[in-house]
Amino acid sequence: MFHVILFEPEIPPNTGNIIRLCANVGCSLHLIEPLGFDFDDKRLRRAGLDYQEFAHVQLHANLEACLNVLQQPRLFALSTKAAHSYADATYQDGDAFIFGPETRGLPADIRNSIPAEQLLRLPMREGSRSLNLSNTVAIAVYEAWRQLDFAEQ
Repeated sequence: MFHVILFEPEIPPNTGNIIRLCANVGCSLHLIEPLGFDFDDKRLRRAGLDYQEFAHVQLHANLEACLNVLQQPRLFALSTKAAHSYADATYQDGDAFIFGPETRGLPADIRNSIPAEQLLRLPMREGSRSLNLSNTVAIAVYEAWRQLDFAEQ
């Protein structure tokens, strides 16, 4: 299936919601340190309900270590600074999606290291700043999964 990478996530309920999403769709979740919370935070557990035991979640010291573990997957980044729509990309099994911290987004060096056609945005009304991280992850993952006809792992 797909890999979801959260780069330095800051808000425990968002990560908890994403754990729940990953458990339900079969994605693996990769958290890049430092986290803005303790991994045993009660808000994380509350948002993830009891799904954490069903999700494959790994912590990584940095992005390079994560990508090495994943054997350098094709990487899509979602950013409000991107020009291409997530709906125009063609996804394949094994792709990875990276999302930046809630308050800062992905650092420029990471965005600049990704091919322009793999740097994606969700459409929003003019003047809107961003969507909630867990909503963005859900939209992107479900579009990619839809393209694979919701194939089971």
